[in-house]
Amino acid sequence: MIKKCLFPAAGYGTRFLPATKAIPKEMLPVLTKPLIQYGVEEALDAGCSTISIVTSKYKKAIEDHFDTNTDIENSIKGSSKEELLSDVNKIIETTTFSYTRQLEMKGLGHAILTGETLIGNEPFAVILADDLCDNTTSEGSVLKQMIKLYEKYQCSIVAIEEVPKDKTDKYGVIDGEQIDEGIFRVSNMVEKPEPKDAPTNLAIIGRYILTPDIFDILRDTKPGKGGEIQITDALLEQAKQEKVIAYKFKGKRFDCGSVDGFVEATNYFYNKTKEVN
Repeated sequence: MIKKCLFPAAGYGTRFLPATKAIPKEMLPVLTKPLIQYGVEEALDAGCSTISIVTSKYKKAIEDHFDTNTDIENSIKGSSKEELLSDVNKIIETTTFSYTRQLEMKGLGHAILTGETLIGNEPFAVILADDLCDNTTSEGSVLKQMIKLYEKYQCSIVAIEEVPKDKTDKYGVIDGEQIDEGIFRVSNMVEKPEPKDAPTNLAIIGRYILTPDIFDILRDTKPGKGGEIQITDALLEQAKQEKVIAYKFKGKRFDCGSVDGFVEATNYFYNKTKEVN
C-alpha cells in the first residue's frame, strides 16, 4: 500500500508575482482553501496518511497552515465561524506531516530527490499542488485512481491528458503503446518538446506514483531542459525497462500555476458551490 505522498513546494511561483513575493503559491486560495489543502485532501482520500513536503525558507506559511492556531480558534469558539476550520483541523488531527528544505532550486527531479529522507525505501505518490483536480468523479480522486492501478502494475505511473499540440512545450510528453483503455506502456518521454518535435499530445500533469529506485536514478541524472534535473529524464530510464505506465485519468484538472488556469478554477469551484446551495 502507498501511504506517503510527497509535495514539492519550494518553487518561487514567479508567474504570480508580486502576490508570491511573501505568500507561497501553494497557499493561494481557490475560494476559501489554499491550493495545497486541496492536494492534501486528495492524498488522504487516496489512503495516504503521511504527507511529506519539500519546502524552502520562504514557505513557513505552509507549515503554519497545517498546525493549530489557538488565538483564532479561541476567538471564534462557539460562533458560526467555528465550523470553517473543521476540515483543516481534521487533517491536522489525523495526518502525519514531515518537512525538509530544498536549498537550491534545481528542478522537479531535484525536489523529489530532496524528499528521499522523508520517504525512505518504499513506493510513494507525488502531487504538484498547482495542478488542481476536481475529484468528485464516480472513480474517486485522480490519485485514488492511480493507486488502484499501481496495485495491478506495481511500477511507476504518471497521469496524462491530451493537450493542444501547440502547448506541448509546457509539459513532459509521453509516447507508448496503449495496453488498456486510457492506459499506456511508456516507451518515450520528452520534457517540454517544441510542437514539431512532440511524439504525441499526451502531456504529463502533476500526479505521479514512483517506485523507490527513482532516487538512485535521479542521483545519476544530469541536468536537462533548462539546466534542471528533470523527473521526466529519470522516468525515461525506468521506461526503457518497461517500468512506467501512463494513465489518462478521469476528472477535470486546472493549471493553477498560470493566472488563466487559476481564474478558471476559481470560477469552476464557485459555480459548483452555488449548484450545491
